[in-house]
Amino acid sequence: MRTIGWGVIGCGDVTEVKSGPGFQKAARSRLVAVMRRNGALAADYAHRHGVPRWYDRAEALVADPEVDAIYVATPPYAHRDATLLAARAGKPVYVEKPMAMSVEECREMLQACRAARVPLLVAYYRRALPRFLKVKELVEAGRIGQPRAVTIALYRPHVPPPAGQPDWRVDPDIAGGGRFVDMACHTLDFLDYVLGPIRSARGLAANQAGLYRAEDIVAAAFEFARGVEGTGLWWFTSPVEVDRTEILGTRGRVAFSSFDESPIVLQAADETIEFPIPNPPHVQQPLIQMVVDHLSGAAECPSTGETALRTTWVMEQILAAPEGRRP
Repeated sequence: MRTIGWGVIGCGDVTEVKSGPGFQKAARSRLVAVMRRNGALAADYAHRHGVPRWYDRAEALVADPEVDAIYVATPPYAHRDATLLAARAGKPVYVEKPMAMSVEECREMLQACRAARVPLLVAYYRRALPRFLKVKELVEAGRIGQPRAVTIALYRPHVPPPAGQPDWRVDPDIAGGGRFVDMACHTLDFLDYVLGPIRSARGLAANQAGLYRAEDIVAAAFEFARGVEGTGLWWFTSPVEVDRTEILGTRGRVAFSSFDESPIVLQAADETIEFPIPNPPHVQQPLIQMVVDHLSGAAECPSTGETALRTTWVMEQILAAPEGRRP
């Protein structure tokens, strides 16, 4: 199988540890070039990570003949344009989450990649991490019986950015929303992987603290196509930290954290079992390996443009202002 040469558009923080080294350490994968609009920062990244070439224009990186596939690691506002650029060049795309700013943009990206006959894959890497695959294994093995309900609680205190530095993750024009969009998508996407698609969702969102423009608290109710009912509360100006998702079934429950590395807890019948499974040093590397294998024709990647569009759709439904309520 051939080695995939990668080009990265947007070599920011997420590429330093979470993803960037994964392209260099995965089998049959190499990082050929990186791009950032600030050429000095692109050059610095390339020097520190041993990347052969750097660019300050996305068009130049995409045109590099040694770049076989594109990793889009920009903030969400630029995902669509970078994906369309890569598709026009006939190059597969691996794009950061959330997939885009809206369902409409996701559909544009999918249509462009289908027309170009190139894969579109998305960085929902919990679909490949061992600790999350353990949760999926427990549910599918019937350890909790038939799944009936899901509860999600994610509470985080507000942490202001360093003086003079904007926090793009709470700027709706850049991120498509606030920390709900940035963080809740991981849990919702993983639940889609375990329990299947969500067929309906609704919610209430508010900005209670007034610290930024985006929502800072979101409550939701949702239903999976298989009949499992779900609720969630995401609160980003909380005085305490909570990170807990539970899948409840007819024989027990499994509880896990989406961001912390707390042990997975299985409670069924008269026993409680904990599974302490740490994350690897580069959390995207297992999914990157699946992406490389997908592009090489060796395996199917479980995180695609189609699955990621579903997650964006769910978040849009939750954040949609109810009739008669001013957004």
